[in-house]
Amino acid sequence: MILVNCDQGSEAWHRARAGVITASMFATARTRVGELDDRQKAYVEAVLSGVSEKIAAERAGYKVLPKSAIIERALAGEPVGDFGEVAKNYAFRLAIERISGEPLDEGFETFAMRRGHELEPAARAEHEVQSGLIVQRAGFVLSDDGAYGCSADGFIGEDGGSEYKCFINPEKLRAFHIDNDASEVFEQAQGCMWLTGRKWWHIGLYCPALASVGRQLWWRRFERDDAYIEKLQDDLAIFRSIVDGFEQQLKQEAA
Repeated sequence: MILVNCDQGSEAWHRARAGVITASMFATARTRVGELDDRQKAYVEAVLSGVSEKIAAERAGYKVLPKSAIIERALAGEPVGDFGEVAKNYAFRLAIERISGEPLDEGFETFAMRRGHELEPAARAEHEVQSGLIVQRAGFVLSDDGAYGCSADGFIGEDGGSEYKCFINPEKLRAFHIDNDASEVFEQAQGCMWLTGRKWWHIGLYCPALASVGRQLWWRRFERDDAYIEKLQDDLAIFRSIVDGFEQQLKQEAA
């Protein structure tokens, strides 16, 4: 782990992130299309294991033998699925930033990003009050090879860390406060634990508009899931190869 001591939103922070696959974008980087669905995958795996097509279909929940081009390709050992356009566009942006060493957006911040940076100290303070823990300010964390990174809002002791979100979208606020659904941030939490080597992570949702009812901070502890992190690493390694390819193409065209 390489820790870059900088304030989020600062010029140093933007420079540190340039060309780096960041935890907040892991979901984007893993976006794929045209892959086998769960039943198709179960059918293909069963056939490839040696059972008959009829038995494989029954195991996968099909009433008749499934027929599709994607299944035929999978059975033939050909690759299926590809990265979506959103993932490819992100990869191309990273390739440009690698070459220039500068953020492609020149450090531009959206309203949501700026709001998050401004409210982070208050969110951290409220978290300390509610949890009774001391949160040490962190910075931007890089993997040893500098390819991946995350903005760690805080470190807690030797094993924990924290991240604060300041959503104003009512749909997202309802998901956390009413449905108690934190699935949107699970991947980022696991990514932060992977990069920092920590065992658990607190994700907090801070909304000062709810202070009058004592609900200004919703937070949850996530435990490290090594099986999930292993799959995350595998997927990101493939995505990284896409970034490498774009970078090589751009350099060859300029030569």
